Amino acid sequence: MSAEFYFGIEVFLNGLMAGVMYSLVALGFVLIFKASGIFNYAQGIMALFAAMTLVGFQEGQIPFAHLFNAMFGTEMHHFGWHMNAFFAIILALGVMVLFAILVEKLILKHLVNQEPIILFMATIGLAYFMEGFGDLMWGSNVKKLDVGIPQGGNFWIEENTAFLGGENFYGFYLDTLDIYATVIATILVVSLVLFSQYTKTGRALRAVADDHQAALSVGISLRTIWVIVWAIAGFVALVAGIMWGAKSGVQFSLSLIALKALPVLMLGGFTSIPGAIIGGLIIGVGEKMFEFLIGAPLLGGATENWFAYMVALVFLVFRPQGLFGEKIIERV
Repeated sequence: MSAEFYFGIEVFLNGLMAGVMYSLVALGFVLIFKASGIFNYAQGIMALFAAMTLVGFQEGQIPFAHLFNAMFGTEMHHFGWHMNAFFAIILALGVMVLFAILVEKLILKHLVNQEPIILFMATIGLAYFMEGFGDLMWGSNVKKLDVGIPQGGNFWIEENTAFLGGENFYGFYLDTLDIYATVIATILVVSLVLFSQYTKTGRALRAVADDHQAALSVGISLRTIWVIVWAIAGFVALVAGIMWGAKSGVQFSLSLIALKALPVLMLGGFTSIPGAIIGGLIIGVGEKMFEFLIGAPLLGGATENWFAYMVALVFLVFRPQGLFGEKIIERV
């Protein structure tokens, strides 16, 4: 086999790893949409806020320090200690669960049976509030996130695959952080699927997704389900924020990962957990392979920025419910 063939395999593997991360982000959207019919515009900001909170705990940063310093003329910034990554993650998770409870109590319970557009607008307001609140709480500067996961090319894989393609091939270049992120994301995705399919709470979530009124009639608490779903979405956002934040730093652009999940949702379907997984893998592999085979040689590159959206546009025209979404038929 030629070196070009093995370069293609390397691109394919990197696409698979990117696809798993896209699937993880898309799952947060799917879980909330299935249980409440809300397209959560704030999912990307939740990932940013979770990552900022984690870094703040790790570095022992004083919340709202900039506000206190401006009001009282002080120079407080840190408590003077650093927190272990594990305990910081636990505390950040606790913050996201508290956030889920507050969202249900302050927003969702007042919007029961409202039109979907009203619920969507509520999540837009929530997103901008969280963005401003996060900057006020932790500062808007770019933050480095380190949870102990190594970064850079995996030399073991490079050394043990260099023989495959002859003298022009130096082994598969796979980022160690991407490998860890893929394994963690895969475990989380599988756990969420098993939770949804085989636990009592998971069945309740699916019942609420099918029919709110029917679920209420058999004793399922809609408000409890919403808290659980938003807490799970917060946990997913925390994991996504850790992985993407460790890779590119904790900054506003981290919130834009939600935009990458939109083509995944359109491809897989807004109501399908398997669809989010398959859609993420297709988008991840598709954009990498398209860039490798067509974009770079024929179009000058930079096709990864728009390839996924073109695929989504095709699906919106010919199959708007996605591969696994439910086709809605209204009889009048």
